[in-house]
Amino acid sequence: MATLLASTSSFDNYNYSLHLLFSSSKLPCPITFAPKLPGVKFRVSPGSKSRVFCESKTQEVQIRRYSPLLENVSLPSNGALVSDEWKAVPDIWKSSAEKYGDRVAVVDPYHDPPSTMTYKQMEQEILDFSEGLRVIGIKPEEKVALFADNSCRWLVADQGIMAMGAINVVRGSRSAVEELLHIYNHSESVGIVIDNPDFFNHLAGKFCSKAALRFIVLLWGEKSCLASNEAQGLPIFSYKEIIELGRESRAAHINSHDARQGCKCEIIGSEDIATIVYTSGTTGNPKGVMLTHKNLLHQIENLWDVVPTKVGDRFLSMLPSWHAYERACEYFIFAHGVEQVYTTVRNLKDDLKNYQPQYLISVPLVYETLYRGIQKQISASSTIRKLIALSSLRVSLAYMKLKRIYEGLYLTGNPKQPSYLVSMLDCLWARIIAAILWPLHVLAKKLVYEKIHSAIGISKAGISGGGSLPMHIDKFFEAIGVTVQNGYGLTESSPVVAARRPYLNVLGSIGHPIQHTEFKVVDSETGELLLPGSKGIVKVRGPQVMKGYYKNPLATKQALDDDGWLDTGDIGWIAPHHSAGRSRRCGGVIVLEGRAKDTIVLSSGENVEPLEIEEAAMRSSLIQQIVVIGQDQRRLGAIIVPNKDEVLQAAKKSSIVDPDAVDISRDKMTSLLYEELSKWTSECTFQVGPILVVDEPFTIDSGLMTPTMKIRRDRVVTQYKEEIANLFK
Repeated sequence: MATLLASTSSFDNYNYSLHLLFSSSKLPCPITFAPKLPGVKFRVSPGSKSRVFCESKTQEVQIRRYSPLLENVSLPSNGALVSDEWKAVPDIWKSSAEKYGDRVAVVDPYHDPPSTMTYKQMEQEILDFSEGLRVIGIKPEEKVALFADNSCRWLVADQGIMAMGAINVVRGSRSAVEELLHIYNHSESVGIVIDNPDFFNHLAGKFCSKAALRFIVLLWGEKSCLASNEAQGLPIFSYKEIIELGRESRAAHINSHDARQGCKCEIIGSEDIATIVYTSGTTGNPKGVMLTHKNLLHQIENLWDVVPTKVGDRFLSMLPSWHAYERACEYFIFAHGVEQVYTTVRNLKDDLKNYQPQYLISVPLVYETLYRGIQKQISASSTIRKLIALSSLRVSLAYMKLKRIYEGLYLTGNPKQPSYLVSMLDCLWARIIAAILWPLHVLAKKLVYEKIHSAIGISKAGISGGGSLPMHIDKFFEAIGVTVQNGYGLTESSPVVAARRPYLNVLGSIGHPIQHTEFKVVDSETGELLLPGSKGIVKVRGPQVMKGYYKNPLATKQALDDDGWLDTGDIGWIAPHHSAGRSRRCGGVIVLEGRAKDTIVLSSGENVEPLEIEEAAMRSSLIQQIVVIGQDQRRLGAIIVPNKDEVLQAAKKSSIVDPDAVDISRDKMTSLLYEELSKWTSECTFQVGPILVVDEPFTIDSGLMTPTMKIRRDRVVTQYKEEIANLFK
């Protein structure tokens, strides 16, 4: 076994001897760990396992920053007293390991190898990974890029970076290379923790020449699969090597009095930055949102009112782990002994059935997809089954509407309160009709909905966020007995600021503010405070609101005022308080009606909120995606991605094409889609004129959707600029 001696300061921060173990047997050629790790060079011979002995001769004191509760055993006995109160996000793992030690925390079935980890295992893995990062030279407050997708190792890396006082800069693999390079350089990251070799090879060409990489940590896969030319001279570590380095260093640090004496210990403060999340908004360049431990801890401590989990509940999750919504939910559930199962879009249907989760965390598009799948199954059924299912749905929709009326959960924006007499009669009428429909609704549960429930699980609630939940989707799931709770937030607010409660689930709203959070609605031009029921710009304030945008004081000043109010950029209103009537229990809920920057201003000066039209249009099975357009035009238009199979079937049914036709002409398709659009949007305030039918769907990979599956309007309009111009001629 070869022993190499680093004769100068090994990582600029150690003044004690430490054995570092790592395997290089899978490396295709000798790799020199470049002098980007100050004062250290060490070579690894292929086909051998080498133990590297690092001896620091510097007298510089190493600063070690700790997550106070998680690593309290590492703190010196004469240090600051550590309470049981969480000060940093990784502190939750200490509490959870003590309470739920042998319970399963994460199930990750789609990586190689598949992983299942308990709470105790997660705690130890995070501690080892965190220490491993210290060993390779990462210092507190340095930024580390974490570019990877959902997995248990992503979670370990995320928490490990935070636990040693560094700041992670997060993004997923589906972002454009240029965007990732901008994020890395703008954030001043010092190294990269990356998902797998394929992803790194995809980035390597630009990253290795245009980014200052001090090291690479590979979460999954083999180092031998990396592009050796691009990575030459870079220190490269596998996930297992970082864990092993950390495990040995922890043991040495705990057992060595000299090691502890050579360190200055600091505790991570709740106001310290935990992560920088670059916005994936629908317009403009991404901005780096600085979120502190305090911001994220607010979410962990205050989401139980929204999601009253029990120990052992199972969550199914498919959103990007780096996204603020998914992240906050994961941190919250891990503080309450819940089991997290990672799934993918491709496996969602099977996993819902196989795992039967109590909760699903997702975006509106996923619930729309489930809705369309159920509708498609109903349409494909025999005539009698289809008749029973559709009749049952009509009965249940009517019953649930009446139930909302007499329970006082029927949302209205009318500030004027109805008289007590009218309210009593209205409530009495609703109760009588609902009582008549109730037996039919119960029968529908038995005949139709039980089969749907067994297919999709979600026995407690689906949690929807990250976008607007269409009203027809809301009503449908309510009718079949699947609770869907809509919430709202922004990356800038960590993200959740409001959500519907299970005991007060007001359809059409985003619910009440969560604890310690304030809302107000102001006039978009004057900034004047508006009364409940009046529509304006929504502003929020609370402990979860960001510290600011990284290196962007101008944008920070535009988003945050001196009193701490965050301008959400959303248009909405607060439901007025009524003591009687259909909406007597709706007072104070927030209703959103679109983005201020999405407002279309016609040449007539009229303002149009496209969301209303788009949600109505999406009720059609013929329309897969739609973007309403018309800025500075006399009338509105729309870009439509058709559901071609459904369009062809509808054309055959209407005798527009022959029964044995396998295709439909563009003109006939456009005409059919225009009729369909007019039918579904007939009750909207504004009607759509000309439409542009496009073949290619808007996707994340094409850059026309955000990672949370919201359409990037500006990019769609830019891509079809010429066609739009011709459309309005």
